[in-house]
Amino acid sequence: MPVVPLLYKLTAFAYRDYLSFGYVHVGLRGAGEMRRQYNVNVYVPSILIFKEHINKPADVIQARGMKKQVIDDFITQNKYLLAARLTSQKFFHELCPVKRSHRQRKYCVVLLTPEATKLSKPFEAFLSFALANTQDTVRFVHVYSNRQQEFANTLLPDSDMFQGKSAVSILERRTTGGRVVYKTLEAPWTGSESDKFTLLGYLDQLRRDPALLSSEAVLPDLTDELAPIFLLRWVYSASDYISDCWDSIFHNNWREMMPLLSLVFSALFILFGTVIVQAFSDSNDERESNPPDKEEAHEKAGKTEPSFTKENSSKIPKKGFVEVTELTDVTYTSNLVRLRPGHMNVVLILSNSTKTSLLQKFALEVYTFTGSSCLHFSFLSLDKHREWLEYLLEFAQDAAPIPNQYDKHFMERDYTGYVLALNGHKKYFCLFKPQKAVEEEEAMGSCSDLDSSLHLGESRGKSSCGLGPRPIKGKLSKLSLWMERLLEGSLQRFYIPSWPELD
Repeated sequence: MPVVPLLYKLTAFAYRDYLSFGYVHVGLRGAGEMRRQYNVNVYVPSILIFKEHINKPADVIQARGMKKQVIDDFITQNKYLLAARLTSQKFFHELCPVKRSHRQRKYCVVLLTPEATKLSKPFEAFLSFALANTQDTVRFVHVYSNRQQEFANTLLPDSDMFQGKSAVSILERRTTGGRVVYKTLEAPWTGSESDKFTLLGYLDQLRRDPALLSSEAVLPDLTDELAPIFLLRWVYSASDYISDCWDSIFHNNWREMMPLLSLVFSALFILFGTVIVQAFSDSNDERESNPPDKEEAHEKAGKTEPSFTKENSSKIPKKGFVEVTELTDVTYTSNLVRLRPGHMNVVLILSNSTKTSLLQKFALEVYTFTGSSCLHFSFLSLDKHREWLEYLLEFAQDAAPIPNQYDKHFMERDYTGYVLALNGHKKYFCLFKPQKAVEEEEAMGSCSDLDSSLHLGESRGKSSCGLGPRPIKGKLSKLSLWMERLLEGSLQRFYIPSWPELD
């Protein structure tokens, strides 16, 4: 068609930060050479995506009735170059996402190259290697080492052999705070066949043994190379604001401006009216006579009363029950991520089999602390959100190590009875581990499959001795003492960079 379709314009606007868009009307003179070069069917709408090489499209889609969902899926699959350049921390997060679980590993092969040698043999060889080894779990990127010096120096070993040369590093992000595990090729990257063979061998070994990435570091944030300086951003914003005000005042019809002007004058009238009424009320209060001497003596006596009565009254429970809500993906944002400053959410970890008994014991232990409006109580299902809990426990210094995917006890570790006090605003939590009560010790008497390396109350595997409801409730026997230390602020705090998603 001679006119650009509206659907294609909307797609170009949605992905303007990632791709450049063009349009060709095949009926124009001069378009025949392009049709023959790229073998385009003139009777069907076609979309071609080009990446590093312009002589051949990276992907093509042709359809008579092209729908929006089809175009979005096609663009999303080809959103980045084969070896995209990391120009900001935002692109680094998108191209190299954080590992969410042991079965969702994402590796990044990073080429650290000087800017002047991008079109040289090392970069071309790296690009051809990326084209021949496209995988879902591996992403190829490159960085200008002279523009991102701190980032490059963290990955390169302390030697002068990489000065002014290119290097290749394989990394995996572990946390959003910048912690990565990586391995850098020992020799500089020249693009030779031996270098390609060495890199291919590392990638094949990485599929079988993730422990190949033996080095660990904390990467600094990438500098935003495309962001304008602060002065230019301020000038752009000020000019846009001034132009909008100029257009609205001098180019709009005054009759259309009347509703806005009436709204502004109404607000000013209400504001000044409130100030005047408040001023008259204050003057009337000052004219009133002072209270009698008896009332003054009564007020003084009231001030001399001990101050702890007000504090003690705040600890009295306001309700006759404990309100405990389940922490799900629906209530996750309001109960934790956007929790008001000074408020904490005390979360009990339980399973479907121990839900009733643990909730009853939990309510009894925390009932005396429900008078504080800054404490909220919730419970989390271990059967639904085990990965979220294990990700959080990785930040606890004295917590039991989280088993990897080769641990035979990975799905058998018992976290029931754990209690976490989560501060959503300051991004830290305090951890309570269940204590083994006397009833549990008597019930566990002859059990021999407790793991002595764990803390009190933890066990690997499934015990051959049947634990009744009393030993399960005994896990929370020391919770009230832990709650008192929580209010005192004497518990150890474990900080995290950001709250993970609760899928």
